[in-house]
Amino acid sequence: MIHAIAVDDELPALSLLENFCKRVDFIELQKVFNKPNEALRYLQQFPVDLIFLDINMPALTGIDLYKSIRQNTMVIFTTAYSEYAVEGFNLNAVDYLLKPFTFERFMQAVNKAKTAAKIADDQKEKYLFIRADYSLIKIVTEDILFIEGLDDYLKIHIQNDKPVIARMTLKNILEKLPSADFVRVHRSYVVPFSRIKSVRNKIIYIENEEIPVGNSYEENFLKLFNK
Repeated sequence: MIHAIAVDDELPALSLLENFCKRVDFIELQKVFNKPNEALRYLQQFPVDLIFLDINMPALTGIDLYKSIRQNTMVIFTTAYSEYAVEGFNLNAVDYLLKPFTFERFMQAVNKAKTAAKIADDQKEKYLFIRADYSLIKIVTEDILFIEGLDDYLKIHIQNDKPVIARMTLKNILEKLPSADFVRVHRSYVVPFSRIKSVRNKIIYIENEEIPVGNSYEENFLKLFNK
């Protein structure tokens, strides 16, 4: 499943993208934004796989918005102005949709994103190398119970081993983990879906640990967990 958002200052364009995404079984359009600054704030908290991004917006152009994103996110630019195409592709865009576009043309673009996402997932290692205690420590991702954020540090809890403390942020480590397997559930916690025993009253149970679900993360977590 590709988790996406759409950003466009024109509401009819967002409605069209919502309609098209509903017809595609591998695209989960999580939110739409007609104000790019709001989209940028959302992305700082909730990384996504793909952005449908209009280029010509008054407050913040799509090009500038995409340049300001630090996470590795695919982008499909959407615009009525063909002169932006070259700049869009220079940013390694998956595709460039010239408005008005048909559903068939939309499918060509999202199929490119699907292929790119599969290649990226295939290339992701089954383990991480984390710098801690003046050395590189190899961590098998399947052994991770959960990850706890402590200001600028992480505490990586590992099955049958002592935790690893590393100077790193949750946002940084999420970019290294398979997005389909791990989810941020709180400003201080990331958990692997495979380790969740149960969820009750906004508490996730993993082994003998209780992980709280933050209010701002609850909707996204439950949507993914229920799938």
